[in-house]
Amino acid sequence: MSARISLAESAVRDLEAIRDWYVGQSAAEVGDRLIREILASLDQLAEFPESGRVVPEFDQPWLRELVRPPFRAVYRVDSERVRVVRIWRSERLMGGPFSGALRTNPQPLRGPQAVG
Repeated sequence: MSARISLAESAVRDLEAIRDWYVGQSAAEVGDRLIREILASLDQLAEFPESGRVVPEFDQPWLRELVRPPFRAVYRVDSERVRVVRIWRSERLMGGPFSGALRTNPQPLRGPQAVG
């Protein structure tokens, strides 16, 4: 049985910020390629939702991430659904106790270079 994959609004905003940052660097084609690669890597989660590692900052089995440098896709998993909540630079640490879409009041990504 395949899990359904969805993107939280915060993850969509993250992808838009990634695209916008690369456009601002006069490298729109690089940003488009990276976004396609990120989305393609998420496809594996339909069949293998636990293929990503547990997010080390939280050590909770339901909160996982796929790391595809230079980005990491953080997602929640349950028996029927995978919900991608953030897509950040891979070196960025998540704040606690929860960050962005993991809390009730998400904080916007300040760009793909943001570390916080």
